Amino acid sequence: MTVNIAGMVYHIDEDAFFILNQYLNRVKEELKDTDGGNEIYLDIETRIGELFSEKIRLNRQVITASDVKEVIAVMGEPSDISGSGKKMSYDETYSRRYRRMYRDPENRLLGGVCSGLAAYWGMDPTLLRLIFIILAIFGMAGVIIYIILWIILPEARTVAQKLEMRGEKVNLSNMGEFFREEFDNVKRGFKK
Repeated sequence: MTVNIAGMVYHIDEDAFFILNQYLNRVKEELKDTDGGNEIYLDIETRIGELFSEKIRLNRQVITASDVKEVIAVMGEPSDISGSGKKMSYDETYSRRYRRMYRDPENRLLGGVCSGLAAYWGMDPTLLRLIFIILAIFGMAGVIIYIILWIILPEARTVAQKLEMRGEKVNLSNMGEFFREEFDNVKRGFKK
């Protein structure tokens, strides 16, 4: 049997399909009354697709029930989105907690390079901006480095990429929290 997850087609056995279908239905149910629920669901589906892609190898092309259970363990339970249910233990075997460098489109002044690097290193973007300005004043090195980073660093567009940029786990709980923060920021922006 085949399933389409975030635009990618995966071969999946029947048991795995049943488990995945139940899980995605529970996620939809949890998000039905949430502002931006469709966007959250699409980001969750995209992350599941990324995790499935990691499971596929040359000698094995079918997603199994154990693969789906491992992905669910990484993502967390749908109740984690709203914090209404009990938390699942997180299996460190599949954590791969790592940071990735991206350009940060939300806090950018020019291309988002400094804010992305600051999020990656956990520092204030103003300090990095000052460093690049000083390098630019004393020679073209700052400008050239900035332009090169602007070209090679991808922009953090999805929620998963924004969480990776900060070094946070990409699971339902963090994704739900991210959307709540974004929605609150938009509400505050409209009030101002």
